[in-house]
Amino acid sequence: MNAQQPIRVLLADDQRLVRSAFAMLVDTAPDMEVVGEAGTGRQAVELARSARADLVVMDIRMPDLDGIEATQRIAADEDMAGVKVLVLTTYDTDEYVIDALRAGASGFLVKDTRPAALLEAIRTIAAGEALLSPGPTSRLIARVLRAPRADIPAGFVTNGLAVLSVRERQVLTLVARGLNNAEVGDVLGLSPLTAKTHVSRIMGKLCARDRVQLVIAAYEAGLVTPGAVPGVPPAGGGGGGAYSS
Repeated sequence: MNAQQPIRVLLADDQRLVRSAFAMLVDTAPDMEVVGEAGTGRQAVELARSARADLVVMDIRMPDLDGIEATQRIAADEDMAGVKVLVLTTYDTDEYVIDALRAGASGFLVKDTRPAALLEAIRTIAAGEALLSPGPTSRLIARVLRAPRADIPAGFVTNGLAVLSVRERQVLTLVARGLNNAEVGDVLGLSPLTAKTHVSRIMGKLCARDRVQLVIAAYEAGLVTPGAVPGVPPAGGGGGGAYSS
């Protein structure tokens, strides 16, 4: 997306007061603008297309069409290939988050997130990264891998991590722990651009749709385990051994 253009945000929530609060917050950011508000999932899908939104802040529980189905319809529509979805949830609804990620959402937040964190999340996802908080992500990915329909990248199913270099495995491990490109660079002594290049190459090698699939692949391979904390992964070793700090 052109960095000079504001991020076009669509707010989807069945509570008018919540939408209004989010709208006031987004409007305070000079690099983004609210292009629409939807009270149902069906409205969210329609407005995402007609308002040419870059990102939809999507509630899960909405009338007419829930946020999961709305996310799936947006992700499956070629005319909205560039539209990102940030879902809102609470910690006690993990099953909905899993379904939303499978449906094509690029990340999730809880509704009591600090205002500044919500704005940063919008920027992160609009820039093409997934928003994966380390704590909730560990638990969610563990549940995904126990489910019968774990969304594993095609390249991982075919080749495992054999196609990745040692450095790429290190990067993948940190991505799986919820670090963004800048944080990955800080840990490994790389520039954010170099870290981003590594992530893009990993996605290409594993045929991964997004960073969410990379996280699932890392957990499936045992590179990280639920509860692991950020740190530098071992320089050697393959994808078979679990690593935790």
